[in-house]
Amino acid sequence: MKIENNIEQFESLGDDHIGTSSNTPLRNDAFKLSNEEKIDIIKDDVRHIMETLGLDLTDDSLNGTPNRVAKMFVKEIFGGLDPKKKPNASTFENKYKYGEMLVEKNITVYSTCEHHLLPIVGKAHIAYISNGTVVGLSKMNRIVDYFAKRPQVQERLTIQVVKELQEVLKTQDVACVIDAKHLCVNSRGIRDIESSTVTSEFGGKFKEEATRREFLDYIKLDTKF
Repeated sequence: MKIENNIEQFESLGDDHIGTSSNTPLRNDAFKLSNEEKIDIIKDDVRHIMETLGLDLTDDSLNGTPNRVAKMFVKEIFGGLDPKKKPNASTFENKYKYGEMLVEKNITVYSTCEHHLLPIVGKAHIAYISNGTVVGLSKMNRIVDYFAKRPQVQERLTIQVVKELQEVLKTQDVACVIDAKHLCVNSRGIRDIESSTVTSEFGGKFKEEATRREFLDYIKLDTKF
């Protein structure tokens, strides 16, 4: 796994962008509460934060913000924490005997940095070599979106996408590269708006230099319609 960026070394765990596990850290009771119960609790917490900052929540523009933020957290940007939302990635027999790599590139990534809860925005590029089964193209996009919709570290997201496709396709021959901007770097701290972070995970045949190079050459293609 490689990370390429021009970001200075930061001082704290969050700024160092350190992840602790390739699995999203969840408590055992993470799903004890219903979504509506979570929204009610988060709504009160957001209201408290805004009031602490000195905002007047009786203002028409701000009054509904705590509820909107709570619903967004639970049902949208962190919806990938809910295992019931995991895509059902059905596979099919590779009847046409396609034996080369299949590449799905420029998959949009919208995620949230778990250290500052600021957006991560970028593109994911995925490839696999079939060992007898194939998966629908849109399912690869959905897998990326599912794992992105949670507090994340880009390194972990890259690994999770590869592991999930390896499990679905029953092959180690899966690769993923993600190139993304982190607003925790671009909008605060060092405030470097030009830098992006690149992570990669190569499994099976993609660990071989020739196969890896072929994949990387494919994602450089400039696709226009």
